[in-house]
Formats: sequence, structure tokens, C-alpha cells
Amino acid sequence: MFKAVSSPYLVQFDGSFKYVEAQTSPPDNKRDKKIYKKKLKKLVSEMDKLQHTMYAHDKYSLLLIFQAIDAAGKDSTIRAVMSGINPAGCQVFSFKQPSAQELDHDFLWRTTHNLPERGRIGIFNRSYYEEVLVVRVHPEFLKYQKLPYKINQKQLWKNRYDSIRNHERHLVHNGTIILKFWLNVSKKEQKNRFLSRLEEPHKNYKFSMGDVQERNYWDEYMNAYEDVLNATSRSWAPWYAIPADDKPYMRMAVADIIVRTLQKMDLKYPTVSLEEQARFKEIYNKLKNEK
Repeated sequence: MFKAVSSPYLVQFDGSFKYVEAQTSPPDNKRDKKIYKKKLKKLVSEMDKLQHTMYAHDKYSLLLIFQAIDAAGKDSTIRAVMSGINPAGCQVFSFKQPSAQELDHDFLWRTTHNLPERGRIGIFNRSYYEEVLVVRVHPEFLKYQKLPYKINQKQLWKNRYDSIRNHERHLVHNGTIILKFWLNVSKKEQKNRFLSRLEEPHKNYKFSMGDVQERNYWDEYMNAYEDVLNATSRSWAPWYAIPADDKPYMRMAVADIIVRTLQKMDLKYPTVSLEEQARFKEIYNKLKNEK
């Protein structure tokens, strides 16, 4: 089974993760945007080649899950990291408030039918993890989910962690490699980004009153993330807690993990039989000599 690539941001699988110890800034607070952007460009180029090989290999798919608190940079990271990838080789889905149809199904349904096909990279901007993050912070949302039994919240989160782990293990057994990124922005940096959205007219569209209201639940969200990452980071479906206060560094760190994962998958172009090679040579000569 797939094993996670190493990284200082890998959430270990022993339940020892503490969000207060997780980094929000680059190592030693170094911020060299030119170096980060240059390395990102090289990584994206390599990722494009590897994705092309994965498409031809046609045995694996790669699922990237991005979770974060508001203004951490999910959208811009997905855009920057996937900017050089063949659009036919990747797909992005965003999951916000569930629809009436989605609420008529179990909590994994709306993401399951958007999983990537073999040979493709699928990106989830938010995911089924919302059901143990936002819903945990706002348990009043449970009343819309039409659950058939009396709700014991402690047991409910445990059951959903079990469902998620089993779901992800099933996917990996069947060729979908999973990488999960928590973009870890500090409360101070989130404040600065909200202020920037208010101060700069071209960023006004990004501002939402709801985002500021959710800021009041910061500690509750951090506790929920800590529990989620401890409960669901596994070697076959790892979480990476990526420092998000410096966007160029964050994007480079995410791209590096994706590229090293693709390299580890030992992707190859298909080979043809000797019989097919002989037939190809015959067709080649025919086309070459065509008048």
C-alpha cells in the first residue's frame, strides 16, 4: 500500500499532533519570494510531465484535498500549483453548503461521485471533512441532515472518522492516491488578509461577513482540526500541516509534496508487444512511401 512521502509538515500517525506546535511561517521565518516562485515553476513543470505519464500509465489517480480556515489561501494555492498542468488531466471541485439533494444522501455521497478517474488529478477545495469541522463547530447544522437516530455528538464524530478512514483506505486499495493539505494560517495573518480585502477595491469581492463571524470560533475550529488530523492522518492518506502565512512558500511546499508523491508512484509509459511493433513498422513504412 502507498506510504506517505516524508516532510517536516507530515502529521504523524500516532495521535500526537498539536495545532499550537504547528508552524504558520517558513523555517526560521525566512521569506525569499523569488526563490520560492522559481522553485515552484520548476516543480509545476515536473508535475506536468509526471501527470502526462500517469495518464498514459492509466492505473492510478491522485486526489488532493485542501482544507483551511477562511483566507488561508486555498483558491490561490490550487490555482498556482496547478497552473501549468494540462486541463484535460485535472479537475477541481469546490464543496460549500450542501444542497437539498446532497442532504438526502450520506455525508460522503456528494464527493464520491466527483472522484478523479484513473490517470487524472482530482482536487477537492473543501471536502467531506467539512462534516467533522464546520458541522462540529456548528452542531445546529445537524438538524438538516435527516439522521435516522438520536444524535450523540461524541459518538457521531467518532463514527464519521471511522467512515472517512475506511473510505480513504478503500480508495487507496483501488488506485486513488490521497494527499491532504491543511493550510495553517495564523489568526494575525488572517486579520491582515481580511483588512486587505476591505482596503483594496479589487479584493472587495473576496470579503464575506460570514468569514469574519466565523473568526469568533477560532479556538473551536483549531480544536476540531487537531482532532480531525489526529484521527485521519494515516500512511496511506496522510495530512500535511503546511505553513500558510507566506503564500509563495506555502505553494512551493505543497507542490514539492505532490511531485515527490508522483515520483514515488513509479509511473511508466505502456510498452507494446513485439507483434505490435512489427505492425507499427509496417504502417510507418507505408505512410512514409505514400505518394
